[in-house]
Amino acid sequence: MLDLEVVPERSLGNEQWEFTLGMPLAQAVAILQKHCRIIKNVQVLYSEQSPLSHDLILNLTQDGIKLLFDAFNQRLKVIEVYDLTKVKLKYCGVHFNSQAIAPTIEQIDQSFGATHPGVYNSAEQLFHLNFRGLSFSFQLDSWTETPKYEPNFAHGLASLQIPHGATVKRMYIYNGNSLQDTKAPLMPPSCFLGNVYAENVDVLRDGTGPSGLRLRLLTAGCGLGILADAKMRVFERCVYFGDSCQDVLSTLGSPHKVFYKSEDKMKIHSPSPHKQVPSKCNDYFFNYFTLGVDILFDANTHKVKKFVLHTNYPGHYNFNIYHRCEFKIPLVIKRDSADSQTETCTTYSKWDSIQDLLGHPVEKPVVLHRSSSPNNTNPFGSTFCFGLQRMIFEVMQNNHIASVTLYGPTRPSSQLRTSDLPQ
Repeated sequence: MLDLEVVPERSLGNEQWEFTLGMPLAQAVAILQKHCRIIKNVQVLYSEQSPLSHDLILNLTQDGIKLLFDAFNQRLKVIEVYDLTKVKLKYCGVHFNSQAIAPTIEQIDQSFGATHPGVYNSAEQLFHLNFRGLSFSFQLDSWTETPKYEPNFAHGLASLQIPHGATVKRMYIYNGNSLQDTKAPLMPPSCFLGNVYAENVDVLRDGTGPSGLRLRLLTAGCGLGILADAKMRVFERCVYFGDSCQDVLSTLGSPHKVFYKSEDKMKIHSPSPHKQVPSKCNDYFFNYFTLGVDILFDANTHKVKKFVLHTNYPGHYNFNIYHRCEFKIPLVIKRDSADSQTETCTTYSKWDSIQDLLGHPVEKPVVLHRSSSPNNTNPFGSTFCFGLQRMIFEVMQNNHIASVTLYGPTRPSSQLRTSDLPQ
């Protein structure tokens, strides 16, 4: 049984690990993977058709804990303990819930002190007792009437007419004063771990198409030592097509991983003169997982030839490999009766809305099948790749955009080619 410390408006954890409000989804998953022998049977709950309409949830079924992540920014918003019989809980080092200590109203009063009168929800038959950043829900099945309050609240919880022995059914840790209005806080400095994150990414374009990226970056606590400066820093960087490998390293820092492309399996679709030419060296990617961006370099010139932006929607083959890239892409819309205008595509745009903006359907897509090996199947199904203005939009079956690939002006054609598909 897990023995965890409760910190209101902040975290739930122990000496080895801690789930902190504002923590990115990937870090929470990394904790679960590292301690998989202790924390078992974890479920990932999300809406397959409408992933933005419901929170993304990690359900620790064995321990009675749910971690609720904001559907948009994918940071931890609420920590819910829904079965207190499966976990030990303490506050300031003193247990208020364990096999020997029941989490009664008297125990909560003793451990946390007085607070404002609670709220009774007759539909749920639950009595909600709220502290700042912390709420307890008491089961009131045995009550024959709604709770009543004495006129004098001077004695805190003792002034509420709550039956002795009423026990906590659920506990919530969140940011602010209201569970209903809470939002995921900004990522705390303790979660940066020396990494750089992208607050947003703007696609730059010239008269012909995309020309590069402008990234608004966040970092904190990158100094040496225990007393290092933990203040968050915000700065902007730009990367362009044709930049050298050294340019990108000096602009964005070292990538998390360098990936060399294997033999192109789509070569059969290339023009015939290129089919028999063996590749002497392979193009390579810089993978920036915390930015949600991949950068492809030409193997011969070592210059940027492609950018890939990842949206990290659940239900995609690459889910949880990258952090969500909050991008904005200007699209040039040409009208028959007027001058061209610019519309913006974002991480949350749906493909049918983009086609509506264009005023005409895009050409038939290329179907992309992903699998880890020839013998494995992808449980999430295929995606569809549409070419548009020197970009390739990879679209999931729920109409959300999984990734956008931008390629430079040196291509002979802006038509979608199978060799340009996301890897």
